[in-house]
Amino acid sequence: MASIRDVAQRAGVAIGTVSRAFNNYPDVLPSTKERIFTAARELGYTPNVNARSLSAKRPPNICIIASELLGGDDRDAMLYLEIKGIMAYAMDHGLELSIHTTNSARQEQTSFIDFCKLHSISGAIVTGVKTDDPYFVELVGSDIPVVGVDLPIEGERVGWVSIDNRQAAEDAVTGLFDRGMERLLIVAGSRNAAVNEERMIGVERAFRAAGRILGEEQILYADFREEKARQRCGEWLDSHAAPDAVFCFSDIMALGVMQALRERGIEIPRSVSVMGFDGMPFTTLTSPPLSTVAQDMRALGYEAASMVHDLMLDKGHGGHRIVSHALLMRGSVK
Repeated sequence: MASIRDVAQRAGVAIGTVSRAFNNYPDVLPSTKERIFTAARELGYTPNVNARSLSAKRPPNICIIASELLGGDDRDAMLYLEIKGIMAYAMDHGLELSIHTTNSARQEQTSFIDFCKLHSISGAIVTGVKTDDPYFVELVGSDIPVVGVDLPIEGERVGWVSIDNRQAAEDAVTGLFDRGMERLLIVAGSRNAAVNEERMIGVERAFRAAGRILGEEQILYADFREEKARQRCGEWLDSHAAPDAVFCFSDIMALGVMQALRERGIEIPRSVSVMGFDGMPFTTLTSPPLSTVAQDMRALGYEAASMVHDLMLDKGHGGHRIVSHALLMRGSVK
């Protein structure tokens, strides 16, 4: 096992300089930090961040790493509610909490391990990372405890939390079938989002159970964006007969679908029913109130913090923790 002395010797600096670099002291030049981190990578050296926190008599630092935060819709309160759950756990257990942001481009520039070293992260909760992002592969082999939210990662030091997205989507589609709706249009999110794949499996399962066929022409991809959902749905309606119902993989996209229907004089729910996914607070304020699959983001955040804390304390493996969901039928479904 490489030691801090080995890293100092390889980088040509004093041991104290290596320690200050890993603790993110401002008096270490960026070029020196880079030389130290490169030497650490080459030697396979990883500082014991938990031991360092304990030796300094400071509480461990749980970090939220949010990817593509600036690209989301301002009305999407999911991360805000998730953070409230994480903060509740941190306060209950006397932990420090920090928030850092990244995106796909930045992930190409700085590895996940270097990112955590730079910010002295003891354990991380990762949200917004896609399955084709550079960090996705790195997370599985991470020596730093990591928990993904809606990100299926499993390993010795990692785990993930989510609702049962397959069952939730199956419940939604089955609920529409049970209300006599036969012709469904599915508005999915992004192909490279793990939740999108899980929800699509649930949709397909519901169609099979009902003895119905789900054709490719019944699926639109709108990247979890309202305007794209409005455009894609509008184009589809202009060349097809209106469906009985539209099931959207997010409440934000459901807003766009409702707008596309209104622009064509199609009444909701008299002519077409609409269902969303997530249970955002604004869904009670739409006209009519939006039916949705509700997930408790506070509970997801709390469970994510609980799991990463357990991993930091070496209390078992990560695995997958599931939080319950609820099907809320409101005025947008007849």
